[in-house]
Amino acid sequence: MGDFGGGPIGEQSMDIALIAVVVSLIGLGIAALLYKKVNDVKIDNPTVADITKQIQDGAMAFLKAEYKYLSIFVAVVAVLLYFVTEDDGHLTSLAFLGGAVASVLAGLSGMKAATAANGRTAMAAQKDGQAGALAVSYNGGAVMGLSVGGLGLLGISLVAYFLGAGDSGSTNITHAAGFGMGASSIALFARVGGGIYTKAADVGADLVGKVEAGIPEDDPRNPGVIADNVGDNVGDVAGMGADIFESFVGSIIAAMVSADSSDAMNADYVILPIFLGLVGYLASLVGVFSMEILKNGEPGAALRNTTFIGAGLFWIVGWFGIDAMGLETGTEPMVAVIIGSIVGILIGLVTEYYTGIEDVFGLKPKSIPHIGEMSKTGPATNAIAGLSVGMMSTFIPIILICLGIFGANHFMMEGHTSSDAGGYMPEFGLYGIAMAAMGMLATVGVTMTVDAYGPVADNAGGIAEMSGLGKDVRDITDGLDSIGNTTAAIGKGFAIGSAALTALALFAAYSAAADLNLSQLALSDPKVVIGLLIGGALPFVVAAMTMTSVGKAANEMVTEIRRQFKEIDGLLEGKEGVKPDSAKCVQISTDAALREMVGPGVVAVIAPVIVGFALGAPALGGLLAGSLVTGVMMALFMANAGGAWDNAKKAIEQGHIEGAEKGDAAHDAAVIGDTIGDPFKDTSGPSLNILIKLMSIVAVVIAPALTVSGWF
Repeated sequence: MGDFGGGPIGEQSMDIALIAVVVSLIGLGIAALLYKKVNDVKIDNPTVADITKQIQDGAMAFLKAEYKYLSIFVAVVAVLLYFVTEDDGHLTSLAFLGGAVASVLAGLSGMKAATAANGRTAMAAQKDGQAGALAVSYNGGAVMGLSVGGLGLLGISLVAYFLGAGDSGSTNITHAAGFGMGASSIALFARVGGGIYTKAADVGADLVGKVEAGIPEDDPRNPGVIADNVGDNVGDVAGMGADIFESFVGSIIAAMVSADSSDAMNADYVILPIFLGLVGYLASLVGVFSMEILKNGEPGAALRNTTFIGAGLFWIVGWFGIDAMGLETGTEPMVAVIIGSIVGILIGLVTEYYTGIEDVFGLKPKSIPHIGEMSKTGPATNAIAGLSVGMMSTFIPIILICLGIFGANHFMMEGHTSSDAGGYMPEFGLYGIAMAAMGMLATVGVTMTVDAYGPVADNAGGIAEMSGLGKDVRDITDGLDSIGNTTAAIGKGFAIGSAALTALALFAAYSAAADLNLSQLALSDPKVVIGLLIGGALPFVVAAMTMTSVGKAANEMVTEIRRQFKEIDGLLEGKEGVKPDSAKCVQISTDAALREMVGPGVVAVIAPVIVGFALGAPALGGLLAGSLVTGVMMALFMANAGGAWDNAKKAIEQGHIEGAEKGDAAHDAAVIGDTIGDPFKDTSGPSLNILIKLMSIVAVVIAPALTVSGWF
């Protein structure tokens, strides 16, 4: 093998891990400086300052309460892991704690930056126009992006270093799955809790405010508006940050464990994902700072170009860096990485086609006009149209994922099927699939920046409306928010695509860790079929649980908003000096989210354990396969249906649907459709991405303790 700095392969790999630690710390330092830069923007409007503080206080209060609950869960699971996992169980427990803590820090840092940036974005829009507002909102998102990428790279590099990733023949890397499990556990609770919070407030505020009372979306008379703005940060920033964080580290861990489990792969394959994560993070830093040059141009192009700059640099430096570092892996893994990145972009574009209003590379979307037309005959036909669009939108992304799997497998296998390499070795193909998943997320620093920018711009618009900053300011923030919806669609494409590929790679890692062969996973085994069916049903169960939770919480919110409109004299009439009790609505969302997030999280952790120990390792393999298929389909369906309903409403409001306009019956029907779609796209759909990965990584962790037959 090659060497680095004159040392043997072990030293080379350790040097790569330590360099990654240093770079991640530098990136986190830059994130801190950007946070300071955002905070230096003055808010000299007392109303904006007051609303910003209310949103900050509500968001941080929720996070503190959520993390207090989760600390108990994390402590209990860490102890159980110590006893359940064989051979140095303390390593898995410590890695689990590390993953959980890093995920919490990522969500917390992003939340503080986003809640600081939203009011300041509104002020920048008033003082400095579009370019100033774009800069502030982008910097707010960059704190989240660089924190997610930096903490992920830092955590997994330290874990790899202490587990001896560079030592030939090391068998400790499987304990790194504990880090992924910690990140996934926090992510699921954060996504579900944040999703319930934001959609309870959003649905309640919309139904009573826009539909019943006929007042604007962000009207300060509506007591649910502050809770809605808090929810945007809780769900779309902290929740999304934890989601992408666990996807990023999960893809790296899947590749590392796959390589470590194979006798045919050397130690370079184990450390390669960390090296590419390091290159991707450096490329992300360049992409983020390219906004300084691009911010004066068209905002949508500027945002897209920052991600393209990051991706392009990553591809080039990664390709040549493998040889420069003397890593004996060849460039086939980099081909798989590029394939994964391209598939993620294409899934995002397909998502934009099915859910967007504007043309996509010259193709005029048909879904939004269809739903808009169907809205003219009422809520029922709007709902039917949205459901059909969501279902149809799953097919092309699935084909793209299949092509990504085929391509990554094919190019990795090309160089590893000769007789001198030991004949046909499918583990190389599975490693390639794991690297393709990583390709979607390696430049997470810049892609998460663009994603987190959207909620900041959205909140800035709400604050501008409530503060009476004027139509010019609202037009700027609405324009930035509209671009944010498109970038969020692309982000969802990466999240769903990487979930499918990472789960498949983890399935392979589980099979290796449980010492299963293909004959033991045959459909002729009733236990495998039982596991397959249970796994296929679980995404439906979790989706139903989260939808029910949003419905219950929204019902409480609707009741409270109606009460305030009825009992607070002069509130609905806009009497001067009369203010709603927004704190009560914030408390309703907080209590509901904390109460309702427990069930789905417990199901995700307990189901693999019960099936694995009760029915055996092959049955658990069936469960993972079943949940992968239905989970990816449901995630695509729910995300795209929700996005299409949302933009159909916007299309009517913006005059894109002939014969329909804001305030008429078609618009009322579209608002109801959007209300149905809210928990689809922001609660249930995203939680399924995490569900399939969390169950897979739990399976990897407990695999060594399982038997073939189980208890029965």
